[in-house]
Amino acid sequence: MELLKEIANISGQSGLYRILKPTRTGVIVESLDGKKTRSVVGANARVSVLKDISVYIEDHQDAAMPLGNIFLKIREVHGEKVELNVKNATEADLFDFLASVVPNFDRERVHGSDVKKMINWYNIISTNLPEAFVIEVAEEEAKTEEA
Repeated sequence: MELLKEIANISGQSGLYRILKPTRTGVIVESLDGKKTRSVVGANARVSVLKDISVYIEDHQDAAMPLGNIFLKIREVHGEKVELNVKNATEADLFDFLASVVPNFDRERVHGSDVKKMINWYNIISTNLPEAFVIEVAEEEAKTEEA
C-alpha cells in the first residue's frame, strides 16, 4: 500500500488528506472526500502520514503491524466497506472487530478510539482511493510470479 505515504491525518480536522506538495510554510493537501478541496497546512500542524502508523501486537514489547497490512486484512475479511457503526459500537465490539483481523493485537496499548479511526480511515480510502488496494494486488501477483 504505497499510496499510504501520500495520505495523512491532520490533528484537529476530520477525514483524510492527500499530500500534494510541500510549500515554504507547510504542505498543500487535498481532502479525500467528494469535494476534493485543497488547502495549505502550516508547518506547526500535527500531520500523521498513514504509512508511518502501526498497531502494537503482543508478540514482542516493541512489535507492531503496519496500518497498510491491517487494511489489506480488513479488505480480505470485510470487503470494500466495514459495516460496523463506530458511533454506536462499544469498546468490546471494536476490539472484537480488530481481533477478527489481527488476533494478537495488544489490548492494553490499543484503545477503542484507535480502532474507530482505523475503521473510518479504511472506509474513506476504500471509497475515495480504491486504487490503493488494486496496486497492492498487482504487486502481490508480481511477487508470486517471480517465486
